[in-house]
Amino acid sequence: MNPQSTLPPPPAALPPKSGDPSATVGRGRKGPRSEVRLFAGLGHVALAVWAVIVIVPILWTFLAAFKNTSEIFSSPWTLPAELRWENFSRAWTKANVGRYFLNSVIVVSCSTFLTMLLGSMAAYVLARYKFWGNRAIYYLFVSGLAFPVFLALVPLFFVVKNLGLLDTHTGLVLVYTAYSLPFTVFFLAAFFKTLPSSVAEAGMIDGCGHTRLFFQVMMPMAKPGLISVGIFNIIGQWAQYQLPLVLLSNAKDKWVLTQGIADISVNAGYEADWSGLFAALTIAILPMIIVYAVFQRQIQSGLTSGAVK
Repeated sequence: MNPQSTLPPPPAALPPKSGDPSATVGRGRKGPRSEVRLFAGLGHVALAVWAVIVIVPILWTFLAAFKNTSEIFSSPWTLPAELRWENFSRAWTKANVGRYFLNSVIVVSCSTFLTMLLGSMAAYVLARYKFWGNRAIYYLFVSGLAFPVFLALVPLFFVVKNLGLLDTHTGLVLVYTAYSLPFTVFFLAAFFKTLPSSVAEAGMIDGCGHTRLFFQVMMPMAKPGLISVGIFNIIGQWAQYQLPLVLLSNAKDKWVLTQGIADISVNAGYEADWSGLFAALTIAILPMIIVYAVFQRQIQSGLTSGAVK
């Protein structure tokens, strides 16, 4: 007789009590994952809705630029019967969009150059050098991000007027530069902090002065961040309307593109040249889309490089 045959069978596994923490281990693993999937799905839906809200008006503007006035109002959501390139030539010459476009290129180019030069130098000093008042100066720049433009329009008008720069591109360039510096310093200061100190020390050992070290060593290393903040400044200054409206109100030959398009939209109600208006809008929108598409990888790398230390 086998002695093991007389042993009682092992007790059946009892179900875990409701208060036992181990009872929810298996079920708890699925809860957070399902919540993550839910929030991820909601995020994708929100991004899709936002993309539709942004893309559809732009596409509609591009289509309307090739239509005539009757097609715009009779069949706004259909393709144009033919590609009417004369709308662009009429907007460029008759509506003087070509002159406004050139003015915008001059103003934005000069202001972006000054902004990047002064902003990068200030951000580098604030990020890499320790001195009394460093944090106070940095927070003074950062506070400019919370200052709305329209609150300073009246005093800014009189300041520019007293300097003799009213209705000039020089005055507008200086104002653009001043209002772009807070964001530039804030962004680049965080970026310069992520650069390795060993490279700067090696440059100093090799005989580089502070100026040469900045322009020949540190600026090439900060190229992704410089490109990113430069593109943001170009887009913001290109689309600026309030400042030119106040500072260039009496010099129509020096208007920038946003002022010219606003003038075209006002006159379109009387002349009914809506196709020319949409052609002018297309001329204003396309350069920024092309710039962003060309430098998209540099912008993304600059944002991620500046975010990770």
